[in-house]
Amino acid sequence: MSKKILIVDDEKNIVDILNHNLIKEGYTTCQAYDGEQAVDVAKAENPDLILLDVMLPKKDGFTACKEIRQVSNVPILMVTAKEDVVDKIIGLELGADDYITKPFSVREVMARVKANLRKTEKYDKPGYMGNNNPEIKFGALSLDVDKYEVRVNDKNVDLTLREFELLKFLATQRGQVFSREELLEKVWGYEYFGDVRTVDVTVRRIREKIEPNPSVPEFLATKRGIGYYFNGQENN
Repeated sequence: MSKKILIVDDEKNIVDILNHNLIKEGYTTCQAYDGEQAVDVAKAENPDLILLDVMLPKKDGFTACKEIRQVSNVPILMVTAKEDVVDKIIGLELGADDYITKPFSVREVMARVKANLRKTEKYDKPGYMGNNNPEIKFGALSLDVDKYEVRVNDKNVDLTLREFELLKFLATQRGQVFSREELLEKVWGYEYFGDVRTVDVTVRRIREKIEPNPSVPEFLATKRGIGYYFNGQENN
C-alpha cells in the first residue's frame, strides 16, 4: 500500500506541483488549504506524513502542528517562507520533525519525504532493534521499540517518531559521541540538507520529557565542542 502524504498550503499552484510529483513517485495524497482544514484532514485521513506550510489562513501552521501533535505522532515537515531561524525553532519546539525553506526544489522535498518515511518503515518491522528483546532499560528509563514506547518510572512519555529515533540511536550506541552532522546523517537520513540546530532542539525536547532535571541530564549528555552521547547503563 502506498504512503499517504497530506499537503497543506494556501497557494494552489504549490499544492498542484507537490501533488503531481508525489503521485509520480508512487505516493497517494490529500490536500488542505488552511490551518483549520489541515487539522480536520489530518484526523480524518490519517496520513503517513504531512507537508505543512507555516503561513496559512484561519489558523497558522504552528497552531495546526501543535493541535495535530495532540492526537498523532505522524512526521510533520514544516514549510517556511523564508530562512527564518525563529520560525524553524518554533516549529521544532512544537513537535515538527523537519523543515523546508521556500523557495524549495522538488528534488529537496522528495528527498526529505523519502528520508522521513524510511524511518517509519523501519518501525513497521517487529524487533527492529535486531535482537530478541525489543525492550531495553536504563535505570528508570525504558524503551520498547516494537511498541514505539518510552517510559520513565513506569509512566509513558509521549515522544514524536523523530525524538524516539534519536533517543533509540544514541541509547543503542551508548557512550559513543556523535557530532550534530553525524546525527543528521544517521537519524534524519541526509547529510547535505538540514541545519545542526535541528539536532539541538530535538535533544532539548527529549531531555524535557525524560530527564529528572533537564539542565543536568542523566541520559542525553553533551560532549562540549563535539556533540551528544547516551550516558545511561543498561539494566541487567
